[in-house]
Amino acid sequence: MKILIVYATSEGQTRKISRFMEEVLQAENHKVVIADATEEPPSPENFDAVLIGSSIHIQKYHSSVRDYIMKNVDELNKKHTAFFSVCMAIASDIEEEHEEVKRIATEFVEKTGWKPDAINHMAGALKYTQYDYFKKLIMRMIAKKEGGSTDTSKDHEYTDWDAVKAFVLDFVKTARFQEMI
Repeated sequence: MKILIVYATSEGQTRKISRFMEEVLQAENHKVVIADATEEPPSPENFDAVLIGSSIHIQKYHSSVRDYIMKNVDELNKKHTAFFSVCMAIASDIEEEHEEVKRIATEFVEKTGWKPDAINHMAGALKYTQYDYFKKLIMRMIAKKEGGSTDTSKDHEYTDWDAVKAFVLDFVKTARFQEMI
């Protein structure tokens, strides 16, 4: 199967997740093309399935992902597709945080007109070493409220790699099933 992964990232965790997905899919003998949404990714036209991912910052996804989806929405709606949303709130124990992330994702795809077959939410990382002073303070305050690490001397990864792998493998299994129908 030929699969396209398009992503947008701020601190690099969504790129890291996308690369991991690429490795998982290649290990299953799929042809994978991975592209940053800010660098003119290919059209989904020549692919069997498409994964699109973005991190949430200030309750919004990257405009480059939104623009890519809107430019290609008709073709995407003909394909087996999934959206993966990367957000630290998913690592929180506060259910309201999870519900807010789900609401943001649902509204995002509705506004674009895209109808992905699946939406998956993944925890990202606290990249304290990449934040400026102000952002580091804000992220530390949020992490403290939600039970995350407040050690700003290093980065903290919350991505559940086993869950990412299971999601990707289920995505291709579902795509194969749809091809048979």
